[in-house]
Amino acid sequence: MSIRTNILGYPRIGVNRELKKAEEAYWAGKITKKELLDAAAQIRKENWQLQKEAGIDLIPSNDFSFYDQTLDLSLSVGAIPERYNALKDDLLELYFAMAHGYQKNGIDVTAMEMTKWFDTNYHYIVPEFTKDQQFKLTYNKAASEFAEALALGIKTKPVLVGPVTYLLLGKEKEAGFNRIELIDRLLPVYIEILKELESKGAEYVQIDEPSLCTDLSPEAKDAYRKAFDAIRKATRLKIILTTYFGPLADNAALAAGLGADILHIDLVRAPEQVGSIAALLPNDISLSLGVVDGRNIWKNDFRQSLDIIEKAKEKLDSSRLLVATSCSLLHSPIDLDAETDDKTLPREVKRWLSFARQKVSEVVTLADLADGKGSYAAQKALHENKADIQDRRTSALTNNAEVQKRLEAVTPEMAKRNSPFSERIRQQHEALGLPLFPTTTIGSFPQTTEVRSWRSKFKKGELSKDEYIALLKGEIEKTIRIQEEIGLDVLVHGESERNDMVEYFGEQLSGFAFTRNGWVQSYGSRCVKPPVIYGDVSRPNAMTVDWAVYAQSLTDKPVKGMLTGPVTILQWSFVRNDQPRALTMKQIALAIRDEVTDLEKAGIKVIQIDEPAIREGLPLRKVDRDEYLDKAVEAFRISASGVKDSTQIHTHMCYSQFNDIIRHIALMDADVITIECARSQMNLLGAFAEFKYPNEIGPGVYDIHSPRVPSVQEMVELLRKASQVINPAQLWVNPDCGLKTRGWTETEASLRNMVQAAVLMRK
Repeated sequence: MSIRTNILGYPRIGVNRELKKAEEAYWAGKITKKELLDAAAQIRKENWQLQKEAGIDLIPSNDFSFYDQTLDLSLSVGAIPERYNALKDDLLELYFAMAHGYQKNGIDVTAMEMTKWFDTNYHYIVPEFTKDQQFKLTYNKAASEFAEALALGIKTKPVLVGPVTYLLLGKEKEAGFNRIELIDRLLPVYIEILKELESKGAEYVQIDEPSLCTDLSPEAKDAYRKAFDAIRKATRLKIILTTYFGPLADNAALAAGLGADILHIDLVRAPEQVGSIAALLPNDISLSLGVVDGRNIWKNDFRQSLDIIEKAKEKLDSSRLLVATSCSLLHSPIDLDAETDDKTLPREVKRWLSFARQKVSEVVTLADLADGKGSYAAQKALHENKADIQDRRTSALTNNAEVQKRLEAVTPEMAKRNSPFSERIRQQHEALGLPLFPTTTIGSFPQTTEVRSWRSKFKKGELSKDEYIALLKGEIEKTIRIQEEIGLDVLVHGESERNDMVEYFGEQLSGFAFTRNGWVQSYGSRCVKPPVIYGDVSRPNAMTVDWAVYAQSLTDKPVKGMLTGPVTILQWSFVRNDQPRALTMKQIALAIRDEVTDLEKAGIKVIQIDEPAIREGLPLRKVDRDEYLDKAVEAFRISASGVKDSTQIHTHMCYSQFNDIIRHIALMDADVITIECARSQMNLLGAFAEFKYPNEIGPGVYDIHSPRVPSVQEMVELLRKASQVINPAQLWVNPDCGLKTRGWTETEASLRNMVQAAVLMRK
């Protein structure tokens, strides 16, 4: 029997972001529900057919989602918070209300909390659990989509978030219980989903349990044993237990003993585990080898992957092996063949890359080669692959001697401010003259269709550079005047010139390449187009100074210089995998340091260096975290520490649990940190209060990912909660995140209410 092929999941946004366009049109009332559902069905059909034609044996279904797979499961098992009861008659409206709130028809409900999926830039909606939580099958999406594929003549492998990972990803909404205790109530409903899949003809089901790659409590381990024992007894489905994002390590015996028919392991993140896991498996369990990187865009090194497969073959017969992606291809752009602009993506760099569609082919080719000598087509692909890997290794594009020399000259003093915060803040208060509860925003203001059209026309040559700059200056002035009229204390220029907070900087840094269509889903309809870091990084010229200086010239109020920090630029890019990530991060830090010092020289007194991605880069295992955090803090401090004491450095973080990294956040030594807090109702502040965080802090008082406009009283209540745990003298007032994706009407209304809330708090 040949080695089989296995894809864990495929991108769901569509080659041309059809899902994003359909969802946003539906939310705007421009298309019907049927048209939205038809667009989704077409994407699923194309994905299944592509994988079938490529020769994939185990094709996933239920990997599609309108928002995210965790929210899908919450809806399916009836884990629906009571505040949404008025919307239960329309499942799609209910689903989107849980994702981003609802404010119409006399109903006003907030969204559920959103955070990062393990250590990725993908977001999920956090399940909410109560002590008396009940589960009930609401809608079997997995069975529906399996039947849909079967009707097309394609027998798929339905994918589900595993029951234990699902509970661990959730949050207790009241004290007095541990959510893992809910496993006994969840399992009957979960098994009901599986039984319906079996009745419809499913043979395999993929149960994703990435939490097996994390540190587990004894209670969680017991929950795994209980869950999979119950699943095995209840169904004849063949279970593919899927782990990814790290090694199984001390959970290896647990995973191998859960009785799955196939165990999947991530051999991109942890290639060293292949031999030990293969040796550990009982005779009736097969092993899925995740050798094709689902999270990065570099062409697979066939020789390396074949070496790993050979190590597995030393322990297991080929009939018990599958070649697979390391994780879902959700995190990869869709098709490299869509990149036809050599100026945007140089041909030499493109030669080194592989997107989701190409990764499907890599899986098939590796399986072919691993079965023996391989077919003629596979041997030809191997020869070409070897040449491409060698070309990248020796290319002059990847190495810059000047950058490497500067890196060697970095000293510990470059990562320290001149004086401690207690001295700096006195100078900053004197220089800025701000009131108690100073108000500001996180940086971006609405990017309208008109503003985006200017950028498009400029890139196409339909607008001259002078015309483009004049239009942007007009938008900046409009943004400044609106902020002044609203009464904000520290202003921003609005970032109308920026396409994306990472891509904008990457376009001006050396060592970066870009794509035209390399979109990946961040959450819901939000897609990002990460830059590709292929070589050594430096800053040839100033990137933001002219815009900041122009904005400051329009007002007497301080205007923040707005930068993205080195950790976030690294995390939100596709990073070269031929040198340590920490080395690339430090190169970026030096480039941002140059920009910070230039902003100060130009008269900018407040500079924000955004680091929303620090926590998402956190290793899944606690034993590995200090090393990562130490390097992340060093990179931030290198970028921020070249300025005078009177220059105020801000940073921003969102969607983070701070308890376990609060010491390192304090070590970053930013004068002001702004954080996401509204969806969590200020609960995230607990870590800062317990730690006695010494610097100033702006807990977000309203959720910008929802179109709803929060009331003044709602924000006052949040600020009161914040004031109970943080000294009011330390508090700033701001939204949760940037306003780029919002409309002007809701933005102005929300900010007016926010400023009024600050005024009331001062009184």
